[in-house]
Amino acid sequence: MTSRPLQDSPSPITTVVFDYGEVLSVPPPESRFRLVALSGVPAEQFWDAYWHERRAYDAGLDSREYWDRVGARLNISWDPAVRQELWATDMGGWLVPEPEAAALAARLTASPLRVALLSNAPHDLAAPLRFSPLLCGFDALFFSCEIGLCKPDSRVYEHVLRELGADPHETLFIDDREANIRAAAALGIRVHHYTGAAGLAALLQQLSLG
Repeated sequence: MTSRPLQDSPSPITTVVFDYGEVLSVPPPESRFRLVALSGVPAEQFWDAYWHERRAYDAGLDSREYWDRVGARLNISWDPAVRQELWATDMGGWLVPEPEAAALAARLTASPLRVALLSNAPHDLAAPLRFSPLLCGFDALFFSCEIGLCKPDSRVYEHVLRELGADPHETLFIDDREANIRAAAALGIRVHHYTGAAGLAALLQQLSLG
């Protein structure tokens, strides 16, 4: 699945909902290399543990418990300073924008469209993003840690539609994970599977958005 913007509904797009991580933000390689180096284990083992525990973190688990769970999965008990640096490196990496996607989002926020964010993100990331210059033009920000549910749970999308008062057929959802866009599409939301800024730019041009 890539995009389903036009074929299933003639309604105009009035609302665009962006994912954040791996769409508007792509952590630089150096932050990812630093995380692996700090962990003291091979990259494959680290990322397996990191992502295995991430859903609970994104749903509201606190940062200390998250990193302790990651360490336990790796049979490691990190010193407090190492755990702090893992946390700081992780959060800092996710704050770095993807320039071309950020420019596209800025164009949309300057248009009459309603633009929102729906991100699986922990409290540690949601808090600074609420003050982010990149997102200050968005009409609404939705974070899994505050909803208490993560994508692709259908209740997440239903919550966003309800809060925005948006018609799913007039809503375009942009995400890099196929499971997330499939769940949105099942509710009648028009979707774009993000694989890069060029593809999104072409879609927006096709739809005459922004």
